[in-house]
Amino acid sequence: MTRLLIIGPPGSGKGTQAEHLARHFGVPAVSTGEIFRSNVSRQTELGNEAAKYLDGGDFVPDHLTNELVKDRLRDADVRAGFLLDGYPRTAPQVVELDNLLASQGGSLDAVIELRAPDSELEQRMLQRAQKEGRKDDTVDVFRRRLDLYHRETHEVVSVYAGRGLLVSVNGSGDPGEITELAITAVERFINGKGEHA
Repeated sequence: MTRLLIIGPPGSGKGTQAEHLARHFGVPAVSTGEIFRSNVSRQTELGNEAAKYLDGGDFVPDHLTNELVKDRLRDADVRAGFLLDGYPRTAPQVVELDNLLASQGGSLDAVIELRAPDSELEQRMLQRAQKEGRKDDTVDVFRRRLDLYHRETHEVVSVYAGRGLLVSVNGSGDPGEITELAITAVERFINGKGEHA
């Protein structure tokens, strides 16, 4: 059973890497961004509420996000493991995830942190906006998200680093090479933990 979390600033390729890593480790990728977008496009009650925050580049509040993730992590397909993408993003969400996993008798195995310079992230976001036509990808919204990431999510990275769970990966360059780097780093980390257990 492998329980992973991938974390990184907007534009760092988290979604792409999450898919590849989840496939490699044989677990489903659980993306809060995808869940939000799906709810927004279907105009569910949660989606309409979430849209108010997403359109302005704000984080969806903890209480909404927590409920959504809790429901997803109760599904049968994640019992044998998962790769979380986009959650937890704040310190209170870390506590919520700890409690949820503890209630299921588990904990995270590793936290993958993708790192890349802000200037490169902004370039990627602009390219993605042109290619995919995403309305939420404007320079102002992106910079607000990046600022939020540095202010709030940095604390999450610090918590997991303090627990000795953080595996940092250089997120610059070719996506295929980044995937290989991440797989190698995570396997080395998990196997190393086993040797010290």
